[in-house]
Amino acid sequence: MKIAIAGGSGFVGMALIQELRKENHEIYILTRNPEDKKTVTGVKYVKWLVQSASPEIELAGIEAFINLSGESLNSGRWTDKRKRQIVESRVETTREMIRILSMLTEKPAVVINASAIGYYGTSEKEVFTEKSGTFEEDFLSRTVQLWEKEASKAKAYCHRLVFARFGVILGKSAGALPMMVTPYHFFAGGTIGTGRQWLSWIHITDVARALLFCVKHDEIKGPVNFSAPSPRQMKNFGETIGTVLNRPHWFPVPSFLLKIMLGEMSALVLEGQKVIPDVLQRHEFTFTFPNLEVALHDLLK
Repeated sequence: MKIAIAGGSGFVGMALIQELRKENHEIYILTRNPEDKKTVTGVKYVKWLVQSASPEIELAGIEAFINLSGESLNSGRWTDKRKRQIVESRVETTREMIRILSMLTEKPAVVINASAIGYYGTSEKEVFTEKSGTFEEDFLSRTVQLWEKEASKAKAYCHRLVFARFGVILGKSAGALPMMVTPYHFFAGGTIGTGRQWLSWIHITDVARALLFCVKHDEIKGPVNFSAPSPRQMKNFGETIGTVLNRPHWFPVPSFLLKIMLGEMSALVLEGQKVIPDVLQRHEFTFTFPNLEVALHDLLK
């Protein structure tokens, strides 16, 4: 297949490219600086988001468009300026994707737009599936709603639109895990906040595999939760890290301290939601890492 990826040089994008190359797909990566990229077999870099760019010319005939673009939520304290950048980076790149799609004579079979389980808001008691609405609005929830609203315009230019609502993605050297694991290496790991908050996690390998699964399965459309079928509460998550690393889990990190250090961004670890990947399960997607212990052994050992 001929597949275009926006945000292909990021954490998820790099994992997805590796997965696509296994099947010899034709990959087009949208980037501001294609001249700076190393030559990779099966991968072509296409300039976008700069004045001289006309990516629609090189993307003629694409069968799938996957948009992973957006400022990282972990890129710094959530000042008013940073929050604007987080929102605008998502809306603007998605808007450009819509423009490109509108210019294509032959429309792609599927568009997958990145999203987040933050859509649902936070709760210690609720269980969220793709059919759930927003439980409690906060900055992240409002951001995701704006993002999906903009992306929904792609329905006019493709046969099928998927919102990939990512949970907390675990990887060896990127994502949330390295930061969470560091205290354990110094024998200082412990429960973050109350420990009751839910962490709906997913291994980076399963993220890449599930994206390709959604590309291939014509019956999948709308929101899809990208999270493992076994979410954990933060206390148990930390204890499992300690067990896998053979380190103690004893040094608690109080909520007030994280709020002082991180401000509003502390919500990423102090609050959470229990999310079930109902769509992936109903369509019989097989998780390589459905279990946290196995996932952490793979990533930490």
